[in-house]
Amino acid sequence: MRKTARYASLAVSGLLALTSLTACANDASSSTAAGSGSKGGGKGTKVKIMVGGLDKVIYMPAMLTQRLGYFDAEGLDVELLSEPAGVQAETALVSGQVQGAVGFYDHTLDLQTKGKSVESVVQFSHAPGEVEVVSAKKAGDIRSPKDFKGKKLGITGLGSSTDFLTKYLAVKNGVQVSEFSPVAVGAGPTFISALQQGSIDAGMTTDPTVATILDKKAGKILLDMRTPEGSREALGGPYPSSSLYMQTDWVNGHKDTVQKLTNAFVKTLKWMSTHSADEIAAKMPADYSQGNKKLYAEAIKATLPMFTKDGVMPTNGPETVEKVLKAFNPNIKNAKVDLSKTYTTEFVDAAK
Repeated sequence: MRKTARYASLAVSGLLALTSLTACANDASSSTAAGSGSKGGGKGTKVKIMVGGLDKVIYMPAMLTQRLGYFDAEGLDVELLSEPAGVQAETALVSGQVQGAVGFYDHTLDLQTKGKSVESVVQFSHAPGEVEVVSAKKAGDIRSPKDFKGKKLGITGLGSSTDFLTKYLAVKNGVQVSEFSPVAVGAGPTFISALQQGSIDAGMTTDPTVATILDKKAGKILLDMRTPEGSREALGGPYPSSSLYMQTDWVNGHKDTVQKLTNAFVKTLKWMSTHSADEIAAKMPADYSQGNKKLYAEAIKATLPMFTKDGVMPTNGPETVEKVLKAFNPNIKNAKVDLSKTYTTEFVDAAK
């Protein structure tokens, strides 16, 4: 497996502004490129996929599929590339640098309003995988989003998924956007440091950052959207997030390749549903655990409920995403989105 270093500045506000509700830079710290197969692959059909953070648990099926050898088994030579923010994955796909992107399903709605036809072909999840955590010092003051008024709330960056979800949760609970302060604190160590030092009172992030916060006793969970139940409670329904999405024209012109990709990912989702977090962690690259295998396995266990078992779009999921996006995304608020064109079940149905 070869690695290619890339660096994306958290200050690239122009790029972040392009995104709708994305899984932006929550836990990725670096960018890597991974060739398919332990022997380097190279003999199958070549496909490049950009992932919005390969080491994020919410995007785990991408690397796990490669580690299990399922791409090779389908005759594919898949190169996994990584960017720390979902918007960069979107940009790489639309510009033709890659054939597929692993990121939030919501990109397909956002891009449709910009005249781009992109669709989810495999739906990895039916929940956001995001968690709102409150600093240990403020746990008594913030017991629900109703208490967001006057508080400093950590987000990955302006225009990120955490930004939009935070705004949605606030307004839904009677707090106007102007009544709290969003603070861009990145993810991982920078998020944890901000929580510990009081730069933020609460904030939204994903695993493995959540597991580290709990382990350090730096904060407590306020809202857990790693499960379908948590998603329904916070957002009013299932919220499809992590997915493999591709340009519709490319899908229609390469159906055999898309079917093979889908077959591989569905096998992985089924494998995940029948194996323990420890068994899954053991299959992942050693450096993903950051020196703490037990904590990494706990992070996987806590996030596993967000994943589908068959890659199928959850019923009413697209409608929930549209409702949330219309609340704040200026591109979607007054636009008419054809949800039927934002995803397809053709390939997952065939895989089953």
